Amino acid sequence: MSINLYQTGVSGLLSAQQQLGTTGHNIANVNTEGYTRQRAEQAAMAGNANSGNFIGAGTYVQDITRLYDQFSYKEQLLNKSNLGNADSISTDLNQLNQIMSFSNEAIGGSIDRFYQAANGIADNPSDIGLRNIALSQAEVLATDFNSLNDNLDQLEKSTNGEIEQIANKISQISLDLAKVNEQILDNKNLDQTGQPNDLLDKRDQLVSQLGEYTSVNTIEDSNGVMTVMIGNGATLVAGTTALTVSVQAGDPDPLQTKLQLNSRNGSVALDGAKLGGAIAAKIEYRDEHVAKARSELNRLAMSVSQTLNQTQAQGLDLNGKQGQDIFTDINSTSLQNSRVLASSKNSGSVQAGIKITDISLVPTNEFSVKYDGSDYIMTNELNGSKTTLAESSLGSGVYSTDFGFEFSVNSGAADANDSFTLRPTENSAALMHVTLNDPKGIAASSAISIAANDNNVSNGAVNIVNVTNPEIARTFTEGSNEQLTVDVYESAPGTFEYRVYNAANPPPAAPLANGSFAAGASAVIDMPPSPATPAFQIEIAGLPVGQGEFAREKFTISDAFGSGNASNASIMAATQEQQILGGGKQTFNQALATASANVGSNASSAEFVADTAQALYTQAYNRNQSKSGVNLDEEAANLLKYQQAYQASSQIISVANTIFDTLLAATR
Repeated sequence: MSINLYQTGVSGLLSAQQQLGTTGHNIANVNTEGYTRQRAEQAAMAGNANSGNFIGAGTYVQDITRLYDQFSYKEQLLNKSNLGNADSISTDLNQLNQIMSFSNEAIGGSIDRFYQAANGIADNPSDIGLRNIALSQAEVLATDFNSLNDNLDQLEKSTNGEIEQIANKISQISLDLAKVNEQILDNKNLDQTGQPNDLLDKRDQLVSQLGEYTSVNTIEDSNGVMTVMIGNGATLVAGTTALTVSVQAGDPDPLQTKLQLNSRNGSVALDGAKLGGAIAAKIEYRDEHVAKARSELNRLAMSVSQTLNQTQAQGLDLNGKQGQDIFTDINSTSLQNSRVLASSKNSGSVQAGIKITDISLVPTNEFSVKYDGSDYIMTNELNGSKTTLAESSLGSGVYSTDFGFEFSVNSGAADANDSFTLRPTENSAALMHVTLNDPKGIAASSAISIAANDNNVSNGAVNIVNVTNPEIARTFTEGSNEQLTVDVYESAPGTFEYRVYNAANPPPAAPLANGSFAAGASAVIDMPPSPATPAFQIEIAGLPVGQGEFAREKFTISDAFGSGNASNASIMAATQEQQILGGGKQTFNQALATASANVGSNASSAEFVADTAQALYTQAYNRNQSKSGVNLDEEAANLLKYQQAYQASSQIISVANTIFDTLLAATR
């Protein structure tokens, strides 16, 4: 009996010892990240038969279990991925917002100062000092555009570096997970019945770290070996086999780097935007937010350059010559070609470009073009709509679009399935430079002017539009600098007839141009008339009723050049308030403010999402900790309980020893 009692006491002692050890292990790891609380599961030994009864034989620890709840853990893991994504995009957008806000002030101020100088020239067109100031302000404006573009370049490059760093971290975690899987499998092969709890904690901690960078799903087999999948189900770890993630140059844009999953058998592309976590946030930030800000900047730079260059070309400089471009021509060969990126997989030899035809219609999004063997199919990447491009009347290889640009095949031939990426605004800010060096070259003077006859009685209007060659416009009337006359009257209800003729050679001599138009419409007349290339156009609009065929409304067009003429400078100054962008709805400053405000709004929204994600993660973490984390108060109570059990078991052994000694003494 004393022997059984002794064994019972020893079993209790050993069990209490293991429980104390487990409790101490919990307390020691209270601050260990990812540690799961353990518990020694105690059970009674089978009793011994004795005189028809079963006498208890003591206790044993049948298992050391982890207090692990897979549902609360996976909830925490999901929220960690969401937090990694939200935190990353919020931090990055805040940085972009700061850059855009600063640049908004810089570029907006430069635009204002340039137009102040233009207004000064309009007031005093012959002042060389004012002209020098205008060119200096143009230089500052171009430099500000260049600087913001450089900042966005740096953001793109640094984001690419961060994407590569995250890919390397994912790869290292993958290798570590495969090693832990191998260690767990080794334990199984050694016929260990218990779970390697600390290895399981290490593995879960690695999965949790992985969850910050990408969304994660796991499956555990009967041997306890885990398969880890990322994103939409791409396998990263298959048992003891680790796959790695690497970064490759983008195609067709090398800077738009792509991800791929690598194994011994080869590599497959990963859709980084669908991976979740921080890496998806970085890709979204680069490909959507930075790219959008850059496109807005490029479109604004393009609009400023084109508008001022066009206005400059309509006037005459101090030497009586047509105004030359102030800024880089937006349709220079280098800019046109840079707007088309050909896929490296193309087998054809096409070299293509994009020519801007209407800046007010140009969007900021990308387009893709694919040659199907007979036609070029253009896809609007904003909404996925497809259009079969048709050659324009300008000639073979020129394809017009509804978006203010033409797609031009400059040379070579396309093969079926060749594809191209179109970026209509590409490089406009980077390549914006002042090309006018002589202050006398600012075209402040208009070439011609138009005046209504004092005897006109209606509200009809005749305007000079689209001056493309002011030198020819000035001398076009037979080279004599004589005046042109436009007369118009209502020949029938709702129908207006017009004539354009040399004032020195009036009807009945044949007019230079004549025709009619209906009420509500207008007439646009090329001067000189077709087939010559027009130097300017005359637009007749309104209701120029007149007082009959012999009392027509008359307008006189005459040479306007002179050092005191500042009409074109006034037109140039007025373009600051002209609504050019966004389908003719925004001025330069409004477009700049809108672009900056959009980034600010996105940054605010991202900050709110990040705060919400943090709150949800904290809740999920606390729930998981309440089930799996170490509670020091509970462990302290367990220490006392197991200490008392240890002491009581020691007392059982002491009693057994006493009984045994008594039995020995009785036999002496």
